[in-house]
Amino acid sequence: MLEGKAIVEDTDMPMKMQIQAMAYASQALDLFDVLDCKSIAGHIKKEFDKNYGNGWQCVVGSNFGCYFTHTKGSFIYFTLETLNFLIFRGASSSS
Repeated sequence: MLEGKAIVEDTDMPMKMQIQAMAYASQALDLFDVLDCKSIAGHIKKEFDKNYGNGWQCVVGSNFGCYFTHTKGSFIYFTLETLNFLIFRGASSSS
């Protein structure tokens, strides 16, 4: 497990959820090849949906950009090994 080796770049998640995010990422890296970003992201999203309710998004890779709106207290961006992890819950839009 690699939880202690992650570098958090930015977050507004509660500490307990941050630790869980890094644990899920570490677990996914144990289960899948580091080049299989789709499976890694899918594993993390499934765990967040199961434990914190539906609506979570996860992006994993070494080179990506994004712009999004998220629910307050649900965002983390961190690096673990050679990959960057972006996890957030999308904000509901009001029409």
